[in-house]
Amino acid sequence: MTDVVLQDPRPLLAVLVSFVAAVLIVASYRSPNVREGWTLVASLAKFGIVASMLPAVLDGAVFEWSLGAFLPGIGAPIEFALRADALGMLFAFLASGLWIVTSFYSIGYMRGLDEPNQTRYFAAFAVSLAATMGIAFAGNLVTIFVFYELLSIATYPLVAHDETAEARSAGRKYLAYTMFGGGVLVLAGTVLVYLLAGTVDFTAGGIAELANADPGLAMLAFFLLAIGFGVKAGIMPLHQWLPEAMVAPTPVSGLLHAVAVVKSGAFGVARVVLDVFGPELVFDLSLPFGFTAGLVLSTIGAVTLTAASLIALRKDHLKRRLAYSTISQLSYIILGLGLFGWYGLVGALLHIPAHAFMKLTLFFCAGNIHVSTHTDYISQMAGIGKRMPLTMGAFTVASLGMAGIPLLAGFVSKYYMLIGGVRMGMNFTPVAYYLAGALLLSGVLNIAYFWPVIYTAFFEAEDAHDAKPLVDFPLGGESRSIAAATDGGREGDHAATDGGRADDGGDGDGESAEDVDDIVADAGDADDAPSDADGVDESEIPDADLDDLPTDEEGVVRPDFAASERDFSEPAERVDTGDYAVDQRPSDADVPFGPGRGDPSDGSATDAADAHGDGEPVSHDDHGDAHDDHHHGGPPAGGWEHIAGLDALRGRESTWFTLGPILTAMTLAVLLGVIPYEMGFLELIELIVDTRLPEGVVRP
Repeated sequence: MTDVVLQDPRPLLAVLVSFVAAVLIVASYRSPNVREGWTLVASLAKFGIVASMLPAVLDGAVFEWSLGAFLPGIGAPIEFALRADALGMLFAFLASGLWIVTSFYSIGYMRGLDEPNQTRYFAAFAVSLAATMGIAFAGNLVTIFVFYELLSIATYPLVAHDETAEARSAGRKYLAYTMFGGGVLVLAGTVLVYLLAGTVDFTAGGIAELANADPGLAMLAFFLLAIGFGVKAGIMPLHQWLPEAMVAPTPVSGLLHAVAVVKSGAFGVARVVLDVFGPELVFDLSLPFGFTAGLVLSTIGAVTLTAASLIALRKDHLKRRLAYSTISQLSYIILGLGLFGWYGLVGALLHIPAHAFMKLTLFFCAGNIHVSTHTDYISQMAGIGKRMPLTMGAFTVASLGMAGIPLLAGFVSKYYMLIGGVRMGMNFTPVAYYLAGALLLSGVLNIAYFWPVIYTAFFEAEDAHDAKPLVDFPLGGESRSIAAATDGGREGDHAATDGGRADDGGDGDGESAEDVDDIVADAGDADDAPSDADGVDESEIPDADLDDLPTDEEGVVRPDFAASERDFSEPAERVDTGDYAVDQRPSDADVPFGPGRGDPSDGSATDAADAHGDGEPVSHDDHGDAHDDHHHGGPPAGGWEHIAGLDALRGRESTWFTLGPILTAMTLAVLLGVIPYEMGFLELIELIVDTRLPEGVVRP
């Protein structure tokens, strides 16, 4: 098919609409409704502009618009050009559509938490989407480099939104990796391509002059560009910025993972493979031991997706587990782009929208859980499915899709890549068979790190002593034990009798001897407790009569929370070691087991609630009935409120500003798995691949 080039300003308009929106958002800072109205209007306008070009692009048209030329008189001029072809339309159509969904979600999230600096947030968000459109419609390596760097700058205030030391550190690391690391590599590769070929314009099937260039220099230019863009895609070992960026608000995490940032990295690698070097040259650039540049690229993807999945198993913080899942899933795209064949390339490109829909659903669910229940850790989510049935139902569907279950988006893309790996091994080199094996292994690992979340939410009891297996070894998440842990697992610490809250009185290094004395006195209901904490005489602690202990229907002893005046709504403090969370739980002496376990009248029952020393409970902003603001994560005293499906649909689960986008993204993931061609994505991708592969490699 021959491209029909049309001079049309619509690619430029798609970029400018967000810049204009950013100015209007800042000007409307005194009126939140107007400010957010501009956000929604701009997102709808951008999507309308992009969608208006789609029918013509599917018929082979290319929309171009030039803003001027660089390097006149030195060599071939380099234009600052925007070009809406099929590959650019794939990314632009996806990002502009999801911006609408994310805008609605952002309004509900930011208002629900009463976040500060919302005007700056929405303005930076708009500029980020403008840069994303520039990356999608870039006509050459110079243009994409400019917007690539602009995207890094625009997303910095989003990553550092909280303005804490942790947030600023994460923002600096993000800039160091993506702007000063990946950006420098992309610039170096761009210069080398220009010196080798005399042009940096994107050409379907690759720049012909590069095929005649020195193979060593061509190989160097390829990996400079691929790794430079791969930094934003989170390839290992250049991925460290991505988990750190999870300190940002959840809509920003969705922007980073599903809509713009990491997708721009994967899209950049796709441009390099398909429109700079071309699939044929990438396969022909040979290395020792039967490897080619494409196989090396696929190997990097295979190693990253396996390693990131193993690391995800260890993460108890939900957003961090999702972050490593993103690193793994983006590597599918990198792997597929290295496969020389129709199936592999189609699968790689189809995984761009598939991952976007599924991962956006997952992050939206994580954010909704945080807004409604202030829960961030998987180990705190026992039984939360009955409190948030729609949210956790959508999370389950998206998780199954990520694992490649049929009839969901992830299955279609992974099926194409699996067939591509097998066919490459059969037709070209047996080395490619291990890529198919890596794809199968990753599916198992996907189930391994998503299943604990689903199991905890729907099947685990809210009782903290419920020790059902959650892949119970260090790689499987939080290490659990049926034995009481009174010191959080850290040597030398005393029992944290107040739930381990960091803001309690004292020097923070542990409980005093007097505090330990109180614990013993409470536990044994004794009048005289030992004064030396290191020499407690256990004989003075009376044992409770087992017949008097409260039991459940199966005869298992359960704490009688209703009989105690002590406030058990405060969560355990989490000490994130980087591998899995370590909890500081109240000691067994503070858990009410009925008679013989302490006298509520002695005043000890209120110690835990006296966190600030004034005897008053901690106050929180009230966001309505759909929010459990009386505690800081995990099931509240008395367990989660049970919300039926119809009640959830009536808005009792959470606001529809967050719930609506969750269900929308989930529905898109299902539709892409059932009718990928009718949604337009598969048709667009087939057009891209058919025009990039050489004539000898045809569609099966």
